[in-house]
Amino acid sequence: RGFVYDSRNNLQMRGLVVLLISKAAGPSTAELSFQHNMVSGIYSSQRSLAEITELIHTAFLVHRGIVNIGELKSCDGPLKDMQFGNKMAVLSGDFLLANACTSLAQLQNTKVVELISSAIGDLVQGIYYENSKSSEESCFTDDIGISTWKEQVFLSHSALLAKSCQAAMELAKHSAEIQDMAFQYGKHMSMSHKLHSDLQPFVKESSSDAMAFSLNCAPAVLHQEFLGRDAWIKQIRERSRHACVFQQLQEAIRAGKGVTSAMDLCRCHGDRALAALESFPPSEARAALANIVYAVTRFS
Repeated sequence: RGFVYDSRNNLQMRGLVVLLISKAAGPSTAELSFQHNMVSGIYSSQRSLAEITELIHTAFLVHRGIVNIGELKSCDGPLKDMQFGNKMAVLSGDFLLANACTSLAQLQNTKVVELISSAIGDLVQGIYYENSKSSEESCFTDDIGISTWKEQVFLSHSALLAKSCQAAMELAKHSAEIQDMAFQYGKHMSMSHKLHSDLQPFVKESSSDAMAFSLNCAPAVLHQEFLGRDAWIKQIRERSRHACVFQQLQEAIRAGKGVTSAMDLCRCHGDRALAALESFPPSEARAALANIVYAVTRFS
């Protein structure tokens, strides 16, 4: 239930973006004869696609809830409960994914099936990469540059939304140019969203305690690039002797150029998303898509 609603915000962002970009683009000249299928400026097939996108995203969130039994301690709870939880996570995620694939086939559009299938493949690849790195004890020794970071974030966070936006345009028979602009919006908006999320431990002043963060988050990766590989590893090892390691590393990254560079990168991706929107006619839907970008590029 928490994947869908967290008591403060509705988390079904991807489906909403697909619906908004569908409405912003409107009908194409090639689809004028099918306008009777439109409700509030959106085709029924585009609504189905929005649901499919959410199903796929939720399925992967459920699958990510699988616990590594080998790392459990006795204080974590009964082993049988954890094993049962893992089985339920696998089956629930598979059920959602199967429903998504069935609905995808019912759209009867081979290009859309190809796009969304490739997005599922990208998700698998991105999550596999994340898990393989996080399972290594010395994960901080991985030499990850910002270009590699971008590639991995595209796979695990941006590909599904970008390709779903493109698929929504294909369902309305829009031109290749409009399809590409929809893809660019989905890609760059979700990259901004990820950068905004990575920056929260470094820009939030309300909490006195240090927020946990990944050593492979954008500010840390950029901090490492400015500092130099050897100096970064030395900085981590020096602070790993202290109990408040996260707080000290957080302060070190804040003091460097990593945080401001990550903010600049977030705004850069936001500007590219807004530029892609210029290809769509002015409307309330386009304004809403722009407001989403403004929300994830603001750090006050």
